[in-house]
Formats: sequence, C-alpha cells, structure tokens
Amino acid sequence: MFTRTLLLALTLVLSGCDLESLLADPKVVQKEADARAIGGACRHGLRSIEDCYSLNDKASKAAIFAGWKDMDQYMRDNKIDGIEPKGLKPPPVPTVAAGEEVVDTSSADTTDAKPAKKGKGKNKDAGAE
Repeated sequence: MFTRTLLLALTLVLSGCDLESLLADPKVVQKEADARAIGGACRHGLRSIEDCYSLNDKASKAAIFAGWKDMDQYMRDNKIDGIEPKGLKPPPVPTVAAGEEVVDTSSADTTDAKPAKKGKGKNKDAGAE
C-alpha cells in the first residue's frame, strides 16, 4: 500500500515538470535563445523583420520572429519608442536640383581601363572577324 501511494505521489509531482526542456541539447536551446534575442533587438532597433532575417542568415527564422513579436508586444504595452539603428544602411541618395548634372563618384575611374579586344586575338593586325 505504501509503495503504491509513493508511486502515485511521485507521478503527480513529476507531471508538473517540463521534462522536454530538461532533456534538450543545451547548444540547441542556446541557439534558439540567441535567435529570439536577435529578433527582439531588431524590433527595438526599428528594423523590419525582413531586414532582421537578411542580416542574420544562420539564425532560425521562427525564433527570430518569435523574439521580434514578443518585443513588439512588450514595446506596445509599455509605450517604449525604439532606437534608430546606426550603420548597415545604404548611404542616402543625394537630391538633385533642376538643371544640375549628377556626377557618380562611387564607381571606379574607367579612363585607365583598356578597351576590350575584338576577335580571337592571335593576329593583332587583323580586324574583327
């Protein structure tokens, strides 16, 4: 009788435990937590979920979304404004006034480049075939 009661009590106590999290691989749990933190940081940094995915290719998209969504709800509930992200954005496009010419200084100087050769190139005196 005592063993049955002890077994029943032990079963009831262990039924409240989350055995899945106790038996999970710690590395997998850590990666999931990191991805959720990345999603939350992206939301707090006013980044879209698509930007967050593209900036963090190796992280789980589902975990990033869960973290982003949790942070979104937290920020709405507590009326928290996000912070403007610094870096990793393309430079702003310069505005052009009417009548001005746009000069592209970002590309390499093409005046030093040699023109492409036409033809097979064995005989330099021969023209294009």
